[in-house]
Amino acid sequence: MVLSYMEGFLLGLGAAVPLGPINILIMNESVKRYKNGVIIGLGAMSSDITYLFLIMFGLMIYVNQPEILNGLSLFGGVFLIYLAYTIYKNRDTKIDIPIQQVAKKSSMKLYLKGYILTSVNPYTVGFWFSVSGYIAGKELNPFITLFGMLSAILLWITLMPYLVHRSRHKISQRVSHWISLVSSIILFGFGIMMFINLFYN
Repeated sequence: MVLSYMEGFLLGLGAAVPLGPINILIMNESVKRYKNGVIIGLGAMSSDITYLFLIMFGLMIYVNQPEILNGLSLFGGVFLIYLAYTIYKNRDTKIDIPIQQVAKKSSMKLYLKGYILTSVNPYTVGFWFSVSGYIAGKELNPFITLFGMLSAILLWITLMPYLVHRSRHKISQRVSHWISLVSSIILFGFGIMMFINLFYN
């Protein structure tokens, strides 16, 4: 049981920690408001749970179809480019104003950003397929392993935004401008890569 939990925890970190579109979005929002980063992370985690349920009920096979994956790539590419534009447009938002004056964003919109961005990433589908095969191959307890994975993801989406937000006072407005600029370029790059993979395949 302990082994299943630990393996699941490490798999969860492997899914949550790498620098991808969702982590860039979480960090960009956490600089302004801790809650925003956590809500986006919860949206992403909910997407992971959705794929887990699809696997448990044997429905994932319907998602892993060329037409579905191509549709996810197309929508995902457009969505990433939209997010890149939004971050670029707001690159000069001040970060040194009191938290009470930070413009509040709709929690539902933030949640949906995290959920949609994770859901439309074909790599998410591939990851969960790989995980299900790994769990079955090692004869781990699936429920304990999945609990370990979700524990790791939840830890990451609460701790990482906290650390980013707590260190925001060390970030100058100029540095914030460049962070947003680089973030938008990276997200734009991810979006273009999705289009390239779509047409290449």
